[in-house]
Amino acid sequence: MSQVDVAEVAEAMLGLVRECHGLRNLKATDLTKAMLERFGEASCDRQTCKRAIRALVDDGRCVYSYLGGSYIVLPPDAQMDAPVRVVPLSAPAGDRVQGAPGTTVKSSARPRQVEARPPCSDACLARSDVRGALAHLAQRSKTGASWEQACEQAWRSLVETNPFPAVMGRICPHPCEDACTRTAKDGAVAMTAIERYLGDWALERGLGLPAVERATRKERVAVVGAGPAGLSCAAELARRGYLVTVFERRPEPGGMLRYGVPAHRLPRAVLAGEVQRIVDLGVELRRNQAATVSALRPEFAAVLVAIGAHEPRHLEGVSGQGVLLGADVLRRVAQGERPPMGRDIVVVGGGNTAIDAARVCARLSPGAAVTLLRQENDQVSSELAGAIEERVRVEMLATVAEVVRSPSGEVCEVVAHRVTLGERDVAGFPTLVPLPGGEFRLVADTVIVAVGQRPELGLAGLTVPLSVTSGGQTAQPGVWAAGDAVHLGLAAAAVAQGRDAALSIHARLSGEHGVAEVGGDSLAPGRVKLALFDGKERVARTRLPVPVRLASTELEVELGVSAEQAEAEGSRCMSCGRCSGCERCWMFCTPGSVVKLPVRTPGHHYRLALDTCDGCRKCAEECPSGCLEMV
Repeated sequence: MSQVDVAEVAEAMLGLVRECHGLRNLKATDLTKAMLERFGEASCDRQTCKRAIRALVDDGRCVYSYLGGSYIVLPPDAQMDAPVRVVPLSAPAGDRVQGAPGTTVKSSARPRQVEARPPCSDACLARSDVRGALAHLAQRSKTGASWEQACEQAWRSLVETNPFPAVMGRICPHPCEDACTRTAKDGAVAMTAIERYLGDWALERGLGLPAVERATRKERVAVVGAGPAGLSCAAELARRGYLVTVFERRPEPGGMLRYGVPAHRLPRAVLAGEVQRIVDLGVELRRNQAATVSALRPEFAAVLVAIGAHEPRHLEGVSGQGVLLGADVLRRVAQGERPPMGRDIVVVGGGNTAIDAARVCARLSPGAAVTLLRQENDQVSSELAGAIEERVRVEMLATVAEVVRSPSGEVCEVVAHRVTLGERDVAGFPTLVPLPGGEFRLVADTVIVAVGQRPELGLAGLTVPLSVTSGGQTAQPGVWAAGDAVHLGLAAAAVAQGRDAALSIHARLSGEHGVAEVGGDSLAPGRVKLALFDGKERVARTRLPVPVRLASTELEVELGVSAEQAEAEGSRCMSCGRCSGCERCWMFCTPGSVVKLPVRTPGHHYRLALDTCDGCRKCAEECPSGCLEMV
């Protein structure tokens, strides 16, 4: 069926407005509904109706009226030179320009385009431009980009600050989602799914990290440790032309990403692919080679210490035969070993290492009873939910009080105790306060302690805890530090610290300062108008069935999303604090003060022609993303 043209729809609308003149006022939604019924949705869509309304307003045959609502009406005076609109009655009295009785009331206020930093970017541990990456996907129909072009642009936006999107899309808890404005409507935008999709998409196509500077610099920089902080620093420096050498004492790079995160959460090939991309920048990676600051400093212009925190902490009174350390279990499994496990396993700890160890035990010892005593934390993360699905028994806020042994010295029972959290100690861990009557017992033959790790500073030739500036510089000239070697945290935070150190090193060696980040002030609460957005369901993630996932330590549990799902999820972004190109301001502006740009890019779709503006405020009132304000 052929499509009806805009002019025909406009004439039909005008006839309806004339028929109703003096009887009832029609809103744009009324006219649109009437046209869809008249011509049929197969011949006339909503976009055609919007253009028809715009055509009627542009040539002065109709005007908008905001008295008691937003209506499409005939001009009050057919002889006037140009259509003018009345100011909404809600306009502040101080902004009205008073005229003679019967004349149009206008406002002296004028719209201004503003850009504020969105909550997602404020919350991002890697300080990525989350909104900017999503905009390439969500706004591609307006910018004219193909899906392939949009994905590459979105990926390049992410790797400006984080060279591991495929990795972080799998393991980062994504606090950006916790901060997402859309949570209050129908659920946060699933950035974890989109970041993973983009990361995998780029790996499949062999995309390389973009260089910032093409010239090669003469200065050499050493990085001790090939974990997320060290590799992030190496990538940023190599992109700027520095000769970077990374020293890694283990056989494979990745740090805790390689030896602390099990393959069922982070496939080895994904990590290897994103590490290789950094090596392809010209970074020299020396495996199985430890290095000290004192040995490197004479040869290199700068040294970064990023050795991570691989030394497990012990639980007082819990050691000996049948007691393993969680970090050691994960490392040995990552190296292809199968640590001996019993049939009644008790894991104690409050972080992801404890959860990961429990889930690995469920795979290494099928049918075993695995109990996790989750001390220090009573939150149910997605990883903990996965453990519960895999039939790991979880006891919240509980710890090991005593390990009971048989006469032959074997573990036979664990005395556990429920606790509440007290003040934090010097290492930052909360003290565990036993609850009266909170004791209970568990049959056990294996105990795994996963209560945290600490950096082995001696590996880098250091003897005291590291204290650094905001850019990672230590008190020792020419030496920087980042990641868990400085402060225990999440991998995404280590990536940001590694990049900070790289920029600090670059500033010191080159004398160049200032790198653009996600700018502007934080978006003020309430600026985004949730009611103006249509509801869209959040993408549903799928997981392997439990029997399938427990059959292997290598099978990835969380499955990715399709291109169609990624595009639909990206379209849920509200572009908080930045123009999304939704056209509401353009549609509602009668004098034509909102002008479409000839070339539209994400976040940049219109300019304001204030010489024709009458200050009606409708553009700011109708802007859903909070990027227009009246001044």
